[in-house]
Amino acid sequence: MTRNHIEVWHERVLPSGAERIRFGTVLRGSLLPILVWAGVACFAYFVYNPVVAMVLGGVFALSFIVGFALRRRARHSVRCSAYGALGGVLDKSMAGF
Repeated sequence: MTRNHIEVWHERVLPSGAERIRFGTVLRGSLLPILVWAGVACFAYFVYNPVVAMVLGGVFALSFIVGFALRRRARHSVRCSAYGALGGVLDKSMAGF
């Protein structure tokens, strides 16, 4: 924590409870990973084969499903599980950059 975080906390600028995050906010915050996934899929589609792009999409979908299932098993809500799974997949896919 930085001094600024502590000052903001003491001045009660932050909300006291949980705030609802809309899906557009999640997507806007994840714009770079979405563009990278789309760019790699387009590159694979045009250079190699459409099957390669479908396999890449399948890897993305499988990662999303596993993340969603793990969050549901931990008793998160459906909305929280979907947002968390999407954010998790996009976050982990950019770990190498």
